[in-house]
Amino acid sequence: MDAGRRHIEAFLEMLGVERGAAANTIEAYRRDLTQLCEHLDGSGVDLIATTPDDIELWLEQRSAEGISAASRARALSAARQLFRFLVAEGHVENDPTEGRSGPRKPRALPKTLSVAEVDRLIAAATQRVEDTSAAGDAVEHIRALRLCCLVEMLYATGMRVSELVSLPRAVLAGDPRILTITGKGGRERLVPLNRPAQTALAAYLDAVTAAGRISNRWLFPSKSAEGHLTRQRFGQDLKQLALEAQLDPERVSPHVLRHAFASHLLDRGADLRAVQTLLGHADISTTEIYTHVLEERLKKLVFQHHPLAKQGSGND
Repeated sequence: MDAGRRHIEAFLEMLGVERGAAANTIEAYRRDLTQLCEHLDGSGVDLIATTPDDIELWLEQRSAEGISAASRARALSAARQLFRFLVAEGHVENDPTEGRSGPRKPRALPKTLSVAEVDRLIAAATQRVEDTSAAGDAVEHIRALRLCCLVEMLYATGMRVSELVSLPRAVLAGDPRILTITGKGGRERLVPLNRPAQTALAAYLDAVTAAGRISNRWLFPSKSAEGHLTRQRFGQDLKQLALEAQLDPERVSPHVLRHAFASHLLDRGADLRAVQTLLGHADISTTEIYTHVLEERLKKLVFQHHPLAKQGSGND
């Protein structure tokens, strides 16, 4: 391993140990920084001798390869953090990314579902529970109860899908109306469970206990390598459920339900900071993708309640 890649590995180790970065985050950084090293190698440049011009050429090459603005911005962010680390460690004197702004990218609005569409999804999950019970298929009945529980809990809490499927059974200790979730970076937060989610969870737990399939470690155990339900399997089940609810499966995913949770809360008057806490966002800027919901709510308030809003425009 050459010196540049050793520096990258040291940086990635720091991300994991000191900052508690998730494995997926570290792997994304590794891909971007390895590609940077390959570009520098091709130009005969050592990582610690990188100049602002080298960074500029790297980003231009990425653009020429058709890499999206979002991916280039992410790669620049990874490089910026790497060089800040190298400066702090004394390996380089100056950060070659300093002052370099990332490529502008349009901020897409989060995909979401209406309240009526979420209701249809939950109704389809409930119907599946009833159908499998009537059919007497114990295995499919438990799967239906699990899916219904997952949907109710996801919409009630706005958890990340990775947080939901990997919930430890120990999360049930204490007040059943509140869960303690460990999110990114090991940060803990409290999320409330509404009554429908509590009911769905209790029905699922009763069924797995009666069938002797209870796990001492995971709330949603599975035969997967991780030992718990995978997010991919949940995503597949959710798309099938969307078909049963007569919704476009391409519009339905666990992340879309997380967006629906946040959007519907804000639309009904929730504070942006409260939603930030519930979602587990470390920075309020991440939550600000939902400000369009606040803007629409303010427009409605003005149009519905301002005394001048009902006057016709012909009175000018």
